[in-house]
Amino acid sequence: MDRKLYVASEEEILAGKVTDVYFARTKEVLEKSGKAYVRAYAEIHAYSFPRGYDWAIAAGISEAATLLEGRNVDVYAVEEGEFFRVYEPIMAIDGRYVEYGVYESSLLGILRHATSIATKSARLKIAANGKTLLFFGIRSIHPAIAPMADVYALIGGCDAVSNILGAELAGVKPVGTMPHALILVFGNQPDAWRAFDKVMPPDVPRIALCDTLSDERFEALMAAEALGEKLYGVRFDTPGSRRGSMRRIVEEARWALDIAGYKHVKIFVSGGLDEEQVRELADIADGFGVGTSIAFPPSIDLALDLVEVDGKPFSKKGKLPGRKQVYRCGKLHDTITPFNAVLERCPVCGEKVEPLLKPLIKNGKIIREKAKPVEIREKVLKRLEQLSEAKEFSREPLLRVP
Repeated sequence: MDRKLYVASEEEILAGKVTDVYFARTKEVLEKSGKAYVRAYAEIHAYSFPRGYDWAIAAGISEAATLLEGRNVDVYAVEEGEFFRVYEPIMAIDGRYVEYGVYESSLLGILRHATSIATKSARLKIAANGKTLLFFGIRSIHPAIAPMADVYALIGGCDAVSNILGAELAGVKPVGTMPHALILVFGNQPDAWRAFDKVMPPDVPRIALCDTLSDERFEALMAAEALGEKLYGVRFDTPGSRRGSMRRIVEEARWALDIAGYKHVKIFVSGGLDEEQVRELADIADGFGVGTSIAFPPSIDLALDLVEVDGKPFSKKGKLPGRKQVYRCGKLHDTITPFNAVLERCPVCGEKVEPLLKPLIKNGKIIREKAKPVEIREKVLKRLEQLSEAKEFSREPLLRVP
């Protein structure tokens, strides 16, 4: 096969060609052995999280629905952007196994990657403690999936993304000002900053990159003197090899700007940041540009398992057989029950509960309206507030057979 880029097309993904060969062979064996009629109920869930994780943000639900649309299956799923715990199914598929088995690789690829990115974004948003969080990570991943990373970084809590196409698909404007290359081509900092100010439209914030040729504090003062009141902020993208204590650098620059009369100038930090660094700087920096740690997050290990075959609870060892439902109360207590069990009150606190798994596809037709990324993001932010305010939080849900 000859192609210019090693990427799968939408048509190839939807046709089930992006799959492990043993799923294709399984389908062939079932069809030729007279087992094509066998119905199976599958659940997608995580039986463990990365170290230090108590929850994850479910993402990729809409794309997964598109993958299964038109197949003779029923699908139940949590809402896009909902948080979940270990053991809790975030999606369930009911139908003949030959209808959907070949899509397992792509389904998990979509859900795992999207969920991992959204979850890392949410954790960084918490670490930023209300400060601006921008996603700058597309240079660390293949351009074919860069827009996907942008959308799920935004859903998870990032305030904006830098990628032009990713921002377009997410329904937002891309953000970003200047790279070091602009300053190097001009040969000095003030000329580059003034040219940027002269050419860019008024709605683009004047944020000067201030670490290209000299000390961050001196470049920040230089930028403030060059642009005056027009300067919205400065960005430090200091590489780790020359950084020392980034906190001390920001403190020094903040002090110098303030005593020089430039209290309006904000300080943004980027370059190799993760939760620990963002948390350490959240009280003194005004915003963060984060890339690789979101684009390459710890993986939320979602798996697809059959839990019912021909109407009977049946699963491999280590898995809980039978269809399941997850009920949640307002205090965020979760209870897993058999799917058809009716639970009205939380067994922990007595509050009313709501089921998390809701119909997504009926007889191959998507029956849930697709939400916009910015709308999902708002729901995620509200959930993050609830999680931070929860007085008691359990890593694992309660298992209950009424």
